[in-house]
Amino acid sequence: MFCFVDSRAVRTTLVCFAVAPLAASCATSSGSLSGRGAEDPAAFVTEGPLKFAPRPTSPAITAVDLMTRLYIFADDSMMGRDDGGPFGATKATNYIQRELRRLGLTPAGDNGGFFQDIGYRTAVADARSTITVDGQSLILGRDFAPVPRVGAHAVREQLSVIYGGPLDSIARLTAAQASGKLVMLLAPRAAQTGGRGGRGGAATPAALASAAAIVVVQGDSLIGASTPARGLASDDAARIAAGPLRINVTRAAAQRLLGADPAVASVGTEGKTARVDLLFAETRWPVRNVVAIVPGTDRALRNEYVAIGAHTDHIGFNTHPVDHDSLRAYNRVMRPRGANDPVGQPTAEQWSAIKQIRDSLSKLHPSRLDSIANGADDDGSGSVVLLEIAEALARTPAKRPFVLVWHAAEEDGLLGSRYFSEHPTVPRDSIVAQLNMDMLGRGRASDHAGGGPEYLRLIGSRRLSTELGDIVERVNTQNNYGFVFDYTFDVPGHPQNSYCRSDHYNYARFGIPIVYFSTGVQADYHMVTDEPQYIDYVHMARNASFIRDVALVVANLDHRPVVDKPKPDPNVPCRQ
Repeated sequence: MFCFVDSRAVRTTLVCFAVAPLAASCATSSGSLSGRGAEDPAAFVTEGPLKFAPRPTSPAITAVDLMTRLYIFADDSMMGRDDGGPFGATKATNYIQRELRRLGLTPAGDNGGFFQDIGYRTAVADARSTITVDGQSLILGRDFAPVPRVGAHAVREQLSVIYGGPLDSIARLTAAQASGKLVMLLAPRAAQTGGRGGRGGAATPAALASAAAIVVVQGDSLIGASTPARGLASDDAARIAAGPLRINVTRAAAQRLLGADPAVASVGTEGKTARVDLLFAETRWPVRNVVAIVPGTDRALRNEYVAIGAHTDHIGFNTHPVDHDSLRAYNRVMRPRGANDPVGQPTAEQWSAIKQIRDSLSKLHPSRLDSIANGADDDGSGSVVLLEIAEALARTPAKRPFVLVWHAAEEDGLLGSRYFSEHPTVPRDSIVAQLNMDMLGRGRASDHAGGGPEYLRLIGSRRLSTELGDIVERVNTQNNYGFVFDYTFDVPGHPQNSYCRSDHYNYARFGIPIVYFSTGVQADYHMVTDEPQYIDYVHMARNASFIRDVALVVANLDHRPVVDKPKPDPNVPCRQ
């Protein structure tokens, strides 16, 4: 059997298939190459070494420099760089800070340091939470589970129950009917049986905004009952905007609360009165952005900045090790976009293709168990490219200064960039453009259709400033990079919604022109197989040099990039 984790590694759903015997223990091999020796990143046709001894870096942007940095940054010792725990994210940002001090960059975080604390918290339902109806208590975790929310106020009241219909129905209560009550909604069948949408799914309808809480009826058991919420400290306005708290309940608990079977009840049916005591326990974590400045050379432009960013976090680890090569083989056939693709049962032909890939990998190295989502491409690649660019810019500054931000908690909803854009350590209107890098280490033809040495994906480059998009194209031509830009994912309404899914958007929502550079998702996306040995370092070095050159052109302009497109409302949710 082999098992793999669906979606976030720390929020585990295991899916198992019979393929090949698992190794009894992790392999200690240093890995293998297809081609020349481990000294040469250009030799990594199939895969590079499992481990790589670090080398001194230089101001020149090189594949070996990037390899040195990424094998440190995406090592197993970083434990997947998950921000919501005491493991690798802190270690990873400490590494960046040490490098910035060594390079002599100017700190631009809190209190004269490189770190900017973002006020990150996790929240879980307190074990003392109770719901009592007809003198009997429902059992937390068995009968009901409050959906936690960072910053949520406790609910301690006697509340009447009223039925509001199916969660996805157009038949709704009025605001007057819902006000101050426990409004019960029936989850779709998929959510009741463990499918998508098990935590309530759709946004709260406006008419239910005045409800005391929303009760979502699931199946015979609860889904996601112990999953903590992650977020930033919020004020009262944010709490009100988020709407009523939600409580997941089983069908049996719902019948006790309503006094009738919700599956056959009519909208507006009034139920029992329940004593509700919901409490939440919050834990604050030392999650931080890393912020540095490369000073400019022109005093007249010293108060205008070009921002360059990437994100440091990834999705952590799981407690169910999987066979690394079996998972890699399965995803190459069944999930070419990794966690973006659904899990499926292979056909006989697909099983044959999976086995062929698995057998070819077994010839390169012993099998090994794996449980750490290293995040080498996502976004270890962007983080180390930014370090490499920082070292280059420290020796070749521009007229304008650069503000370099390694954002935290992107995987939890762009939280680090949201915090920085709302609490910038340089004046927000002094930022003339922002260049964002997220997943720059892959892009081979074997990774996705259209991939190859010239592949580079651009998003947002002309959404606010035509001039900024033109600069990117001009640098590509004049500096003979020869990239073939993929603008497919920048099309309005694209189903992947990529424009809204990375840190650049938190700058763009304030009218700052952005460019998002990426080589795109591939079969190892959000998987334990996203490791440094699969990175195309030669391509990544070209990407890094190109982004540095774009940054230098923008920073040396005699004017700010012209914003000639409408600026969005920063408080309206992003829509591509």
